[in-house]
This record gives sequence, structure tokens and C-alpha cells, in this order.
Amino acid sequence: MTDPVLEIRGISKSFGGLKASNNITLDLRPGEIHGLIGPNGAGKSTLIKQITGNLTPDSGSIYFNGQNVSHLSTAARARLGMGRTFQISSLAMDYTVLQNVVMGALGQRGNIFRFFNSVMKDAELIKVAEDALEQVGLEDCRTFRTSDLSHGQRRQLEVAVALTLRPKAFLMDEPMAGLGAEGSQRLIGFLDQLRHQAPIMLVEHDMDAVFALADRISVLVYGEIIATGSAEEIRSNALVRSAYLGEGDAA
Repeated sequence: MTDPVLEIRGISKSFGGLKASNNITLDLRPGEIHGLIGPNGAGKSTLIKQITGNLTPDSGSIYFNGQNVSHLSTAARARLGMGRTFQISSLAMDYTVLQNVVMGALGQRGNIFRFFNSVMKDAELIKVAEDALEQVGLEDCRTFRTSDLSHGQRRQLEVAVALTLRPKAFLMDEPMAGLGAEGSQRLIGFLDQLRHQAPIMLVEHDMDAVFALADRISVLVYGEIIATGSAEEIRSNALVRSAYLGEGDAA
């Protein structure tokens, strides 16, 4: 079996008497989309924050490409190739599409304090940014103000920003949020191709998207992984049907 890109080994996190993560073990393998689903309050956001370094687990370890990153900062994990897109957009809406991606490329260099005007004259940074925009299909929008993009295009732009970090894995927090049916279908097609660039840990409430995309799905309920398997295995799992999907939704 191919070694996982990302491996979570028995991590736990409590807030007072609340066990937000309880001995969670799962992994992300090359070329796959691993869906993470669960009801509101299940602990998905807490888990993602621990993986990316925004929270420190009380116990357990996180390995990225075989390296223990449990005590590394968020920035250090990003420099190792851990790319994240957020449920709530972190883009600079008054900047152009190209400017947003150039800022991401600058962060990859670890030098975020350069004057912005000089940055936009840096041919190497511009090339990195334009290559990322081409990969996500936004090369013709490079001069658009970000606030003028559609919601789906902003999601693609977030991926372009992440691509400048040369990610070895993506962590995506509800990328379908706020998209209509047409936008969701376009993004599903985009993510299906993106997995060949880097595997994706996908946190998503849109069950149609998860079941269409994911090679494996893990179900998180009350801070615990109650099942991991293929879409068909998750659909037919009696515990999942009872705890999350519901008998009427599992057909």
C-alpha cells in the first residue's frame, strides 16, 4: 500500500468537559479524495484546525509526508505543502484576481513584508501566479476585481492561491457552501481533476458532492469516527444510517 500523505494518529481534544475529538485516526492517500462528513457540532472544524496547526491536540500525532508536524505552526505546515481553503473566504475582495494569487506566491517565499507595488513588478512571482490561475481556469480573469467574481470563481481563486504553495495535499472546508446546483456541478468537475495535482481531504455538507467525488468517506459524530469506507459502504452502514444519514436519506 502507498504511504499516506497525511496521517492522523489517535488525536484527542477537549474543551472543558466536551470531547471535541476522541482518539481520531484517519489518513489521506496519494491521488484520492477523502470525504469527512458529520452533523453540525460533530467536531469537523476542530479536527481540521488541529491538522492545520490552528489548534494543538491534547494527545496523538499528525504526520505529513512521514514527518511529525504535531508541534509545527500553521505557516510551517503550509510551507511543507499543506494547502487549505476556508469555508469563509479569506480573499482580499478589493484586490484583483492576480494580486490575490501573487500574495499567495509571496507567502511561499516566506517574505510577506515587501512593498506591494514592488511585488507586482516581480516577474518570477507573476509567472507563479499566472501558472496557478491557468491551472484553475481563471487566466482570463486576472485583471478582474475579486469582488466581481461569482461565488464559484472565488472558490477556484482560493485554490489558485493555495497552488502557489506547491501543495502536497489540500484540506477543503465546505467548498460547496453558498453554491447553487450549477456552480456545485462545475466545482465537482474541477475537484475531480484537482486530485491528480494533490489529494484532498474534503469537509462538506453537500452529500451529493461527497458521494460523487470521494474515494473514501469518514463519518464523524460527537468527536468520534464511527465509520470509514467507500460511498456504497457508508450508504449501507446501519450505524451511519441511524446516527447521521437517517433511514430516508440513505437510499
